[in-house]
Amino acid sequence: MSFVDKTLECVECGANFTFSASEQEFFAGKGYTNDPKRCPECRRANKQRRGGGSFGASYDSSYRQRQMFDAVCATCGKDTQVPFEPRNGRPVYCSDCYSRTRR
Repeated sequence: MSFVDKTLECVECGANFTFSASEQEFFAGKGYTNDPKRCPECRRANKQRRGGGSFGASYDSSYRQRQMFDAVCATCGKDTQVPFEPRNGRPVYCSDCYSRTRR
């Protein structure tokens, strides 16, 4: 399929922006069927507001630390932290014991 540059209007700021042929080809390769609704600047700002973004230059400012929960390993009794909230009756393992149970 041959793509040609399109001029679109941003739903957020109303500015016209170019949806280039190479961008259209990239979007099609990802399986996207809709044209973007926001200009690149508004897309970037929206992504920043949601806390997303690439791990590039703004890594430290946009990266959110994963919440960790304190737990006690069901096998060795060692204090550990896990990325989910432990539930009563469900065993939680430290990384060493978890590695051994998964082999």
